[in-house]
Amino acid sequence: MTFPLYVEVDEIYNLACPASPIHYQFDPVQTTKTSVHGAINMLGLSKRVKAKILQASTSEVYGDPAIHPQPEHYWGNVNPIGVRSCYDEGKRCAETLFFDYHRQHRLRIKVARIFNTYGPRMHPNDGRVVSNFIVQALKGEPITIYGDGGQTRSFCYVDDMVRGLLLLMNTPDDFTGPVNLGNSFEFTVRELAEKVITLTRSTSKFVHRPLPGDDPRQRQPDIALAREALGWEPTISLEAGLPKTIAYFDEALRRPSRPEARV
Repeated sequence: MTFPLYVEVDEIYNLACPASPIHYQFDPVQTTKTSVHGAINMLGLSKRVKAKILQASTSEVYGDPAIHPQPEHYWGNVNPIGVRSCYDEGKRCAETLFFDYHRQHRLRIKVARIFNTYGPRMHPNDGRVVSNFIVQALKGEPITIYGDGGQTRSFCYVDDMVRGLLLLMNTPDDFTGPVNLGNSFEFTVRELAEKVITLTRSTSKFVHRPLPGDDPRQRQPDIALAREALGWEPTISLEAGLPKTIAYFDEALRRPSRPEARV
C-alpha cells in the first residue's frame, strides 16, 4: 500500500492498516505511512480509472471521547503525539485526503468509521480484547484485564460489518459519509471477560495490568445515520457472535502448526 498499484478496477475498498495496538505500535512510522501514503496511492488509482473508493476509517478518530455515544459530527479528542497517534492520526489524515480528493477531483468516495469488530478468522495473536480473552480462556491462562475493566467497548460481528460496508459502497454518489458502522450495545471489558469465561467453561482467573497510554474509556457508536442512509443496523448480538468466534479459535488452537519450509 505504500507503493502505487496499477490495476483496472471499478470499485476500491481501502482496508489496509493493522488495527491492533500491539501491531500498529510495533512499527509506528510504517503504520502512519500505510494510512497516509496508502490513501494517496489508492486515491490516485481511483482518479486514474474513475473507480468508486471506500475508506475503512475507524472509531479511533474520536480518540478518548468527550461525547457519548459518538456521532459523526463529533471532531474527537485525539492526542496527536501519543503512542496510539500513528494509527489515530494516520486514519484522520486519510479522511482529510479522501474529502480533499472528492472536492478537488470529484472522486466518488465513501468513508466508514468502523467500531470494534470481531469474529472467526481473527489471528490468535491479534492482540485485541476479544481474541486475547478467548485464547487465554481456552488455554486456561489468566485473563489479562487492563485497568479496572470498567472501560467500555461496542462489539460488532464481522458479518454485520461486511454487510454495512457493501451497503455503503452501493449508496448514491452524493452520499460520502463519514458513517459510523458498529454495534450500539455497550459492554465493559470486564463484562466481556465474564461472558468469555462462561461460554468457554474456563477456570481462568483475572489478572490486572496498568491501562495503556491514551486508551479510550468509552466507545459506543451513534448509528442513526447508518439506519437512515443505509437501512443498516447489526443483527448479531454478542451472545450470538461469541460462540461462533470461540468455536473458530478452539479449532484453530487444536490444529498442528505447520513445519517451517526448508530452502
